[in-house]
Amino acid sequence: MNWLILSLLTALAVSTQDAWVKKFFSHLSAYHMVAYPALYSLPFFTAGLCVIERPPLDRIYLWCLLISLPLNGVSFVLYMRAIKISPLSLTLPYLAFTPVFMIITGALILDEVPNLWGIIGIFTTCLGGYILNLDPARLSFWAPFKAVFRETGSWLMLIVAFIFSFAAVVGKQGILHSSVFFFTFSFFTAFNFLFFLLLLVLRVIRLETYARMSVKGLVAGILFFLQAVFHGSAISLTKAAYMISLKRLSILFGVLYGAIIFKEQNIGVRLIGATLMLSGSVLIVLKGG
Repeated sequence: MNWLILSLLTALAVSTQDAWVKKFFSHLSAYHMVAYPALYSLPFFTAGLCVIERPPLDRIYLWCLLISLPLNGVSFVLYMRAIKISPLSLTLPYLAFTPVFMIITGALILDEVPNLWGIIGIFTTCLGGYILNLDPARLSFWAPFKAVFRETGSWLMLIVAFIFSFAAVVGKQGILHSSVFFFTFSFFTAFNFLFFLLLLVLRVIRLETYARMSVKGLVAGILFFLQAVFHGSAISLTKAAYMISLKRLSILFGVLYGAIIFKEQNIGVRLIGATLMLSGSVLIVLKGG
């Protein structure tokens, strides 16, 4: 069950980074919010790439690396934009739909098909994500779906969930054709450097900004590095859809952060949804196979 522990650690690192970036960098643009963890995690990924052994590589590894770069670039900007402009508890729940999309993408790319219990667990997790977005003052079946159009951060995060369903399985394919740490370190070394450089060339960020709040930036970078390492290690040990389902427990942690740090409302209903998500995750672990 090493993948279970690693998936939970991924969820905790993701939600902690989200809360940290929102609290300390949300006064900046979405591009600056992405660039802080990208820049400050770059030395860790580069150092890791220098010390690990290089496995035999093939064309599939290279294609996975090249395809992953734009997929993650677009999704990361949209992700930060979503949590910048909308409450965590109205944006993060939509990430629960990633495993549903991955039933299709995992089957097409990885030839991974969850069993019946796994599919039930995935949809239970998504149902929890749906309930997380219910407003107890205006209970309506369609309210969470309408929120996609009413709340900009919500529909942005739904797009992110769809992109992540491709990015996760492409990344796992890259791992299968290299190694966990080599793909993780090589991808994020290339991605962080090229993405930061692109933002500078496009003049949507200012280099001098990153000399300020360096300690907070370093914390964001460490959290980003940890979630990438945990993610790569976990997804290499089980079906991608199962790992992502447990990773989406970051929504539960994010709701708690939203209540404690940002004083967001309707936490009771959202904890019910989080409990359903947890139930779905337990079902995946015990019966998913």
